[in-house]
Amino acid sequence: MVRTETPVCDFGLPAPDFRLKGADGKIWTLSEACGENGLLVMFICNHCPYVKAVLDRIIRDASELQAMGVNSVAIMSNDPADYPEDSFDNMQRVAQKLKFPFPYLYDETQEIAKAYDAVCTPDFFGYNKDLKLQYRGRLDESRKEPAAPNARRNLFEAMKQVAQTGQGPKHQIPSMGCSIKWKQE
Repeated sequence: MVRTETPVCDFGLPAPDFRLKGADGKIWTLSEACGENGLLVMFICNHCPYVKAVLDRIIRDASELQAMGVNSVAIMSNDPADYPEDSFDNMQRVAQKLKFPFPYLYDETQEIAKAYDAVCTPDFFGYNKDLKLQYRGRLDESRKEPAAPNARRNLFEAMKQVAQTGQGPKHQIPSMGCSIKWKQE
C-alpha cells in the first residue's frame, strides 16, 4: 500500500466523459450522472483502509449534496486480479449492503481513471453544473482512521459552495489514500 496525495485543483478543467457498468447493472454516462447543480466523481475501492475509514461519511455527504442538486458517482479502477476484494461481485455486495445513494461504477480498462488523472483512493473531483472542475481535495482530516465527529467537512462545504455559486474554494487540502492499483502491462 503506497500512500499518495492528489495534485492541486485545475480549475475549469472539463469532466472526461465515461460509459461504465454500475454495480446496479446499468450502464452510466457522465450526463446521466450529473445533477442540476453539479457532480462529485469519487474514485474509491473496497479494500483501501483510507476509504473504509470514511465510507459512512462519503454516504452521508453524497446524500446531503443530492438534496442540493449535486449528484455523486463512485468509480472503482483497481485491478481486481491483484486485489480480489475489489472485484465487481464485491462491488455489488458493498453497494447493496451499505445502500449507496450513488452509482458505483467499474472502470475495468482503467481508462477513466487515467482520463481523470486519478491517483489514489479516495480521490474526489467536484464539478459545477457546467461540468468544470471546482474541487480536488480531501473529504475531511481523516486518514486510515476517521477524524473526530465534529471535524470540518471540507468536501461537503466545497461542494455546497459549488452548488450555490458554481465555483469552488481557492484553498483546498489534497486528498490522501492508497495509490490506484494499476494493471501490469
